[in-house]
Amino acid sequence: MDWKNFMAEIEADIGTYSKEVPETVKGFGIMGKAAKTNGALSEKTKEFMALGIAIATRCDSCIGFHVRALVRLDASREELCEALAMATYMGGGPSYAYSAKALKAFDVFSE
Repeated sequence: MDWKNFMAEIEADIGTYSKEVPETVKGFGIMGKAAKTNGALSEKTKEFMALGIAIATRCDSCIGFHVRALVRLDASREELCEALAMATYMGGGPSYAYSAKALKAFDVFSE
């Protein structure tokens, strides 16, 4: 998978859809901002949680968005691999494969 091109395409698709449902997008953005705010849990911890959910639900674009956020938040490869090990443990075989995808995305976005 070419992660950079894939994410560019999905962002374009989301942009097109967003024009059709601007109020939904506005609400989603407000919810996302509130959910990611540092509190008892850091934004980085919350992004690791989101990545685990993305792996469990097998959402390629979600993996891309949350891995990019983790790169922005200076997550280490070691931290990512530990989180992926937990996602694999909780989700079994499918999560094993999607964790491998997430690791590849991390390597690409870390370049």
